[in-house]
Amino acid sequence: MTYHLAGDSTVAACPPAEFPMSGWGALLDAHVDAPVRNLAVGGGTTESCRETYWPELLAGLAPGDTVLIQFGHNDQKQPELLGARTGYAERLRNMVAEVRAREARPVLCTSVERRRFVGDRLEPSHGDYPDTVRDLAHELDVPLIDLQVFTSWLYEDLGVEDSRSLLSHYPRGLHRTWPDGLADDTHFQRRGADKIAAFVGWSLRAIERRDGHRLAAGDPRGGGLNPDATTSVGPTDQTDQTGPTDPAAPSAPTAQEPR
Repeated sequence: MTYHLAGDSTVAACPPAEFPMSGWGALLDAHVDAPVRNLAVGGGTTESCRETYWPELLAGLAPGDTVLIQFGHNDQKQPELLGARTGYAERLRNMVAEVRAREARPVLCTSVERRRFVGDRLEPSHGDYPDTVRDLAHELDVPLIDLQVFTSWLYEDLGVEDSRSLLSHYPRGLHRTWPDGLADDTHFQRRGADKIAAFVGWSLRAIERRDGHRLAAGDPRGGGLNPDATTSVGPTDQTDQTGPTDPAAPSAPTAQEPR
């Protein structure tokens, strides 16, 4: 079984020239037990995907594979062609049908949210597109990974200041790839991408019902272990945040328009 990914830059593997920027798909392999084939491309829409690499993705499917589909960031910039309830929904519906025709499993994902705060609350930025994905998942009986909800909670839980560490905020001189610094509230740096990938990995375990065979904690058939005993601490974040540095003192970063 292989996981195949179709999506935009928030999913894609970024080129070395953009380090440490990363889409979550580039780090998913550490959180699943099967190969990952990430075909997502920066700037991608449901339309551009179908015109470029979608045939290649379908050709590489085998029965039992899983295809994760996350679009919306760029579709919403083309409302006449890719309106949430019209062209966007139609293309997603066709993608689901084509994946199923090859005996593979489609999984729909809502778009990760942009980090846009009004006071201490996050402001949703995707309009009707996430609701369209949720409604399609219900209508078509397709598994859903709600990344808009997860990232919205995650940013608010961390707060205005600490949530910056998940996105591409780099001071001037820290990375040779961004010598003038960067303030980007759409694209992740590796730490943020790994958080999203970890959530996707756990979501896939749930979709696949992979842990139902385990005895519940406290079940006497499992040896009577105390279900409330603390056995370990949570995993530490070990994603690579280092990169080429310059001796220049940090200063205010420049802003980049979301892709």
